[in-house]
Amino acid sequence: MTTSVSPDHAWLRESIGLATRNVAEGGGPFGAVVVRDGLVIATGTNQVTPTLDPTAHAEVVAIRAACQAVGDFRLNGCVLVSSCEPCPLCLSAALWARVDRVVYAADRHDAARAGFDDREFYELFGKPREQWSLPVHQVSTGEDDAPFEAWLARADRVDY
Repeated sequence: MTTSVSPDHAWLRESIGLATRNVAEGGGPFGAVVVRDGLVIATGTNQVTPTLDPTAHAEVVAIRAACQAVGDFRLNGCVLVSSCEPCPLCLSAALWARVDRVVYAADRHDAARAGFDDREFYELFGKPREQWSLPVHQVSTGEDDAPFEAWLARADRVDY
């Protein structure tokens, strides 16, 4: 854990403030900001329960807003700053968005103490799928790659 004073501290404090205000408004205790060139371009708070969307984590909400703000699905040159260590869903979103780095304040153990335990997800991905509690199986149709062939045939596709 890095404890030295850095430019990230202001953004971390902002994400913590967002999270704390979200709790006061009945939401979850998570907040995130996306920063580019030293400026916050988007914010997000946990909206899972108000929107009935299990993917509406603060980081995902902030990433979605940032992409709209910059007009691109790529967030190169951006930093995702979160009040808490991003879960596997949020880390995946950050990777897909291609942020330059992720900075967080509280960690997964702090979240677990508050009832937000992501450890099972971290552990799940380390196990063979046959051991998962959620069955995930491939079933071949004989046409499995048709969407990818259609994609590759498009000369105007936007690769990502």
